[in-house]
Amino acid sequence: MDEVVPALGTVPLLLIAVAAVAVLLLLIIVLRLHAFVALVLVSTLTALATGIPLGEVSDILLEGFGNTLASVALLVGLGAMIGKLLEVTGGANVLADTLVNRFGEKRAPLALGIASLLFGFPIFFDAGFVVFLPIILSVAKRFGGSLLLYAMPAAGAFATMHAFVPPHPGPVGAAELLGANTGLVLIVGLLIGVPTWFVASYLFGLWVGRRIDLPVPDAFGGVEDRSEGRDGDGGGTGTGTRTALRTAPPRFSTVLVLLLLPLVLILLNTGLNTLAIEGVVDGDNSTVAALRLLGQTSIALLITAIVAMIVLGRERFSRSEVESIVNSSLGPVCAIILVTGAGGMFGGVLRASGIGGALADSLSAIGLPVIVAAFIIALCLRVAQGSATVALTTTAGLISPVVAQSGLSSLDLALVVIAIASGATALSHVNDSGFWLVGRFLGMDEKTTLKTWTVMATLIGLIGFALSFVVSLVV
Repeated sequence: MDEVVPALGTVPLLLIAVAAVAVLLLLIIVLRLHAFVALVLVSTLTALATGIPLGEVSDILLEGFGNTLASVALLVGLGAMIGKLLEVTGGANVLADTLVNRFGEKRAPLALGIASLLFGFPIFFDAGFVVFLPIILSVAKRFGGSLLLYAMPAAGAFATMHAFVPPHPGPVGAAELLGANTGLVLIVGLLIGVPTWFVASYLFGLWVGRRIDLPVPDAFGGVEDRSEGRDGDGGGTGTGTRTALRTAPPRFSTVLVLLLLPLVLILLNTGLNTLAIEGVVDGDNSTVAALRLLGQTSIALLITAIVAMIVLGRERFSRSEVESIVNSSLGPVCAIILVTGAGGMFGGVLRASGIGGALADSLSAIGLPVIVAAFIIALCLRVAQGSATVALTTTAGLISPVVAQSGLSSLDLALVVIAIASGATALSHVNDSGFWLVGRFLGMDEKTTLKTWTVMATLIGLIGFALSFVVSLVV
């Protein structure tokens, strides 16, 4: 839908935008209203306040919501299916055990971190950390030393992948709202995310682990026996868990291939697109077009999900059990998908009302680069209300009109997405569920959690933004 001619001037529009964000935070933080309902309500009120004709309000709301969900729901749903299949078959155990054995005792934290990076590609932060927790605790008891030596690299890996890399909902939603190529965001997210994790999580984990002696919590004293009862745990259906325990877990090579398959397909698409632009290959050739289709992010994840169902289900599950497992993966992500779609609705209202244009003019007047503004806004929203997903989608909605007028390249758009993700990751504190999840499961009090988890999350955000900003200046 075309942008409505603004009925108000720049200053009133910017004041409405500020008021909209303030009301959103009030509804979520003070009144404890669900973020989905709050975003829909604020989007409607913003549309009315900016003078959008009453007959067009509903269409603008639905268009913003539907356009965002068109890709987000598909990618997040398929990613959740892949993660659940790997989870209930013991794929996490296989990854961690194999890498720890190959890396050795001295590099066990590095092995756990790498395993978490791989397993964190399709699975969300909270689910991945909970599934990996018995492995972390077991390795810590086996080799000794502070639990932080082993937990920080793993927790940081899940947090980094969740924030920076599709098919996780935050980067997928932000990419959709900003018009960025999801495949390119995935590649850029990995290239920036891995070194960010190495410094902010692995090296920091070694440093803080030598200074804070955190024992394995007594509540988890029996974790050494996890091979008898944890392979299928982590939120799956009871049937899926019991079935997974009847057979051997998948081989390391199988898990690795399943995790790398979508990456290879997406890289194929990106490479062929580049060659077509440079004239090296004929982009209209049917074979090239077919290969590029296989590498579209949604198709690549679809292929991987089907392969995972066949490979992991062939010897371990009946067809009905496979259906039950993948079905159980969709319920937990529904709320996240709806929140992301509502963020797209909010962005649609901002674009249609003229607020985006007013914000673009203001940023141009003060000379603040888009990537810096995106990071600052996301950081402020993260500190204020805690949810990284809400901070990501709201920030992307706010600056999407600015981005549309900036003429940024595909790479610049991907870097802006990473900058937003960085701001939405930093300064995790008491209003963030991840703060309590990590602190409670590791047996830390609030002060220790602030000194460890909060500092690490902030380092991830600052280093991720610094790298994305430097690349945007160089390229």
